[in-house]
Amino acid sequence: MGTLKCNLRLDSPDGERSMETEALVNTGAAFTVVPAARLKELGVKPFDMVRVSVADGRIVECGLGRAIATVEGRTESTLVVFGVDDDITLLGAYTLEGLRFAVDPVHGRLTQLHITA
Repeated sequence: MGTLKCNLRLDSPDGERSMETEALVNTGAAFTVVPAARLKELGVKPFDMVRVSVADGRIVECGLGRAIATVEGRTESTLVVFGVDDDITLLGAYTLEGLRFAVDPVHGRLTQLHITA
């Protein structure tokens, strides 16, 4: 499939601040990961700590916060991990599914998630 990127807008929980960034869609990542400095600028505060397996195989403790995510006109509250400051932003499965998107690996794009009851 290659690499799938998307434009991501994150808003602070109170809606007072926002940021836009390009995110790498990573369905193998549970949560969206954003450099910690960017989340702090946005006014997002960690409410918990999570253990995260990073690319080099280490397990690190990271803050977990809440933000409002918007992708392709769809908006939803989501959980965000306070990542390493020089890392790229990853759009994880929790946010992706919350926004009701799936990945179309054949065409390398986001598609509407079809929900079965």
